[in-house]
Amino acid sequence: MSNTKELVQEILSKPQAKLIVGRVQDELTKEQKKRREFYDTIDDTMKAEFVNGEIIIHSPVVKEHNEATQNLLMLLKSYVILYDLGFVGVEKIMVSLTRNDYEPDLCFFKKERAKDFEPKQKLFPFPDFVVEILSDSTRRHDRKTKFADYEEHGISEYCMIEPEAKTVEQYQLRAGRYEQILKAAEGTIHSWAVSGFSIPIPAIFDEKQSMLALKEILSGNKKG
Repeated sequence: MSNTKELVQEILSKPQAKLIVGRVQDELTKEQKKRREFYDTIDDTMKAEFVNGEIIIHSPVVKEHNEATQNLLMLLKSYVILYDLGFVGVEKIMVSLTRNDYEPDLCFFKKERAKDFEPKQKLFPFPDFVVEILSDSTRRHDRKTKFADYEEHGISEYCMIEPEAKTVEQYQLRAGRYEQILKAAEGTIHSWAVSGFSIPIPAIFDEKQSMLALKEILSGNKKG
């Protein structure tokens, strides 16, 4: 929230503040019309996002991206189901924030929020945990636009995964700002938002390591 307060103060410091706000409101009104058209246009065959007034259609992912997504999904969803913690969304779940609509690679909603979701629901509120698998076409938005938006909306944990470098960056929301608590290719990652969930980082990128981690989860020994 501190980012918003700083921006508001910057605008209010200018003599033309009222004119600026008026012009911004006019542009946002036009943008909302375009956003409604976006909802009417997209279907379940598309992976699309609405970002700062622009419609972004995503290209198919490469193999290493898909493998990281599938490995982490298998581990996270198995853990969440085993301990009845909530709901895990993957790729086509549309998260609708104040201005933008995103389809994160993976996201998690705690049980108390997920219990009200409907079977036919298409738009979802902000999750508790988001994972983005970075690619050449999405890296800028994931690191800048989404980072700032997720932070501003109070998403408590954000992870960015680099499939080529096989590294994970983990950010935790502290006092309204994201603080990096991990950037590594080895060791173990412990989730802040998903209670007790921890996995070896190589399990995200290697199928055999992933299966070993899954065996640990299903044994019931991973609840921390």
